[in-house]
Amino acid sequence: MKRWPAALVLETGKVFRGEGFGAHLESIGEVVFNTSMTGYQEIISDPSYCGQIIVMTATQIGNVGVNGEDLEAMRVACAGFVIRELSPIAASWRAKDTLPAWLEESRVPGIDGIDTRALTRTIRDQGAMRGAVTHDVDAIPAVLERVRAAPKMDGLDLVPRVTSKSKYEWTQPTWRMPDDGRAIATPPIEFHVVAYDFGIKENILRQLRDIGCRVTVVPATTPAREALALGAHGFFLSNGPGDPATVTYGVQAAKELCASGKPVFGICLGHQILGLALGGRTSKLAFGHHGGNHPVLDRTTGKVEITSQNHGFIVDLESLPSGVVQTHENLFDHSNEGIAVEGKPIFSVQYHPEASPGPHDASYLFARFRDYLRKAK
Repeated sequence: MKRWPAALVLETGKVFRGEGFGAHLESIGEVVFNTSMTGYQEIISDPSYCGQIIVMTATQIGNVGVNGEDLEAMRVACAGFVIRELSPIAASWRAKDTLPAWLEESRVPGIDGIDTRALTRTIRDQGAMRGAVTHDVDAIPAVLERVRAAPKMDGLDLVPRVTSKSKYEWTQPTWRMPDDGRAIATPPIEFHVVAYDFGIKENILRQLRDIGCRVTVVPATTPAREALALGAHGFFLSNGPGDPATVTYGVQAAKELCASGKPVFGICLGHQILGLALGGRTSKLAFGHHGGNHPVLDRTTGKVEITSQNHGFIVDLESLPSGVVQTHENLFDHSNEGIAVEGKPIFSVQYHPEASPGPHDASYLFARFRDYLRKAK
């Protein structure tokens, strides 16, 4: 495995030096930390991380390698990967490749050997900020100039970088290990759902197939009239990267889909787009929510679920008009985690009920969507 001197350069001028792995190139993005203990392959391949450099707080990464089944998108969109220690071996029977080799193939630079605890505290205290993973360690002032010249996440529409180029059908259910060697039956098709791809995770599509949906995935810029013409029973608004306020084409489509009277379900960026379509506003968090251990209160049932999260923006609760209610609340900072329209089959959540990685506490939301679809048939 090739290694080289590398550095993470923050826009404040702070520099963390370590060793490079993966792609031997410089990459600039917003630096955010993720507190998940496992699931680095799913995290790296989540399109919502487009334009961001991921810092893992877990101490050793790479020990289970990578494989084809755990990808959340075929093309890796994150800008860089920062860890404390790279595992010297991939010790899982499912591994088909190593983390460094996969990152090199994906043209994503990595760096290890730095104090990720100190880095995480810096981000918590000062907020997410621009940075660069670079091999140009002898020209740090020039790297810093490039970092400071890079665009900030506020006002940045990154959806065009990750959305599909054309419409396609999804048929794959959730992958499971059969206990007795027999194949697990795929649920029969009951519904047709059109999913807007703002940077969709594949496990969302698998979960939709698991509840009996035939899924048609459409590009983010698809006009609502084209989506409505497909004759679906309901619509899904996916996760994705960037500032939701810039995704005006998605907001307009969501407005028209909501007016159709058919069920609409949004996750993450899709939640923010729905909030904007319903008349609300969005704002940026200081360092975002990224990890698999966030407690959320379902205000409709009183139950608390541990959730998987990855977002830097939120829907401002006080901006929501009458008739749009908060259904879920983050118990760390009490920010909004879910909304619904009273008397209509329209709802969304800020977190990731499909997990991958993370706990499965919130998977009931797909069943809730299925119930809406059945009522609408």
